[in-house]
Amino acid sequence: MKTEAVSDRRKFILNMARSAGITALGGFIWSAYVDEVTASQLLLRPPGAIKEEDFLKTCIKCGLCVLACPYDTLLLAKPGDNKPLGTPYFIPRDIPCYMCTDIPCVPVCPTGALNESSVTTDKKLDINAADMGLAVIDSESCIAFWGIQCDACYRACPLLGEAISIVYEKNERTGKHAFMKPVVHANICTGCGLCERACVTEKASIFILPREVAMGKAGDYYIKGWDKEDEKRLENAMEIKTKTEISKESAIDSLNSEEELY
Repeated sequence: MKTEAVSDRRKFILNMARSAGITALGGFIWSAYVDEVTASQLLLRPPGAIKEEDFLKTCIKCGLCVLACPYDTLLLAKPGDNKPLGTPYFIPRDIPCYMCTDIPCVPVCPTGALNESSVTTDKKLDINAADMGLAVIDSESCIAFWGIQCDACYRACPLLGEAISIVYEKNERTGKHAFMKPVVHANICTGCGLCERACVTEKASIFILPREVAMGKAGDYYIKGWDKEDEKRLENAMEIKTKTEISKESAIDSLNSEEELY
């Protein structure tokens, strides 16, 4: 009887240990998954990549795009990178996209995770139509905003004078020099990262982020009246009129009403 009791106790302890181990392992796996999903939102994908959520479902992690890249720009996420395992990405500060005109990384994709039609213009591959991300400038650390003459990002941009332009402003501090401030044009920038690679500051003051992260959204309440394309959003708009109790009174009466204040 005593032997059976000891045996049952051991089984109980072993089962508890196994349960704890499985729980811990599950926690590690979930933590790694959360880290990967979070990191995925900031990853830069090859040209032609479809939306991130769809990309992760479509990419089969074959690595063909990585092999096709002649500049070793593309990397394949490996264990420990805290990135979706086996998916392609690039780090512009290390090796940017060099904007190959034949875009060799895209046609080799067997699943459409890299969509050839998104980088095609007039039935021809067009790397200038790529949308890998958007360059963002940190004006606090960019030395051009300090008044130091620098146009490294502007000169490095393959769409010279289009994706990045230089705005000249008088330097009131010195009274005789001009600021040469770089300005990124979101509708032209492809997110290749050549500007980030060229930046002369210790940590790049211009860097590439996924467009969804880099850009704000004005929403449907605001329309560019001077932009015919943007005005098309009004075609199916419906007018909604609201009337509140306060609108019956004058603005002064409303402000002076103690009841409204309390």
